[in-house]
Amino acid sequence: MHTLFHEFGHALDGLFSEKTYGYSFIAWDFVELPSQIMEHWVTEPEMLKSYALHYETGEAMPDELIEKIRESSLFNNGFAKVEYLAACYLDMAYHTIGPDEEVDVAEFEKEAMDEIGLISEIVPRYRSTYFLHATGGYDSGYYSYDWAAVLDHDAYDAFKENGIFDNETAQSFRNNILEKNGTMDAMEMYVNFRGREPERTALLRNLGFME
Repeated sequence: MHTLFHEFGHALDGLFSEKTYGYSFIAWDFVELPSQIMEHWVTEPEMLKSYALHYETGEAMPDELIEKIRESSLFNNGFAKVEYLAACYLDMAYHTIGPDEEVDVAEFEKEAMDEIGLISEIVPRYRSTYFLHATGGYDSGYYSYDWAAVLDHDAYDAFKENGIFDNETAQSFRNNILEKNGTMDAMEMYVNFRGREPERTALLRNLGFME
């Protein structure tokens, strides 16, 4: 369901766009906001009770199970976040190599991780030999998923504050983000929607790192 809602967010970004051309001019560290924000609705109790129905009885998911889903979403988030950020640093490190510099991949990866003090119990989410993002479109931009997480958690708080199905908030997101994406400065669009620059508080809270 997360994948379905995620990709639907990309679809909405395209459907509501008022651009003449495609995604060429969308800031790469902003491109995942429309998709990742949609994932927040998946496990909202109000949303779950509308689609997560028992296959035989049609009964809505009980509150006890919904709470278990919420609690399990916090498991191991510290580990997951560090291994992801390690891959971001590795991606950046590769894109600082000079054009004529020869590299021993295994040694380069080890040195890059030693430089940031990564402990031996954790390795980058993607090791160099299968880190396709680093050469497959997210070159030096793998961090964008995490920056988009700052944006989508903070933006979703606007829906939480006003109601997750609030029409006015949704219309503002459409007008200021989806319709304009790729035609204005990303931060300017975000401020037009949220009324301020993004804060990381919502992301840290939803990861369980703070109250």
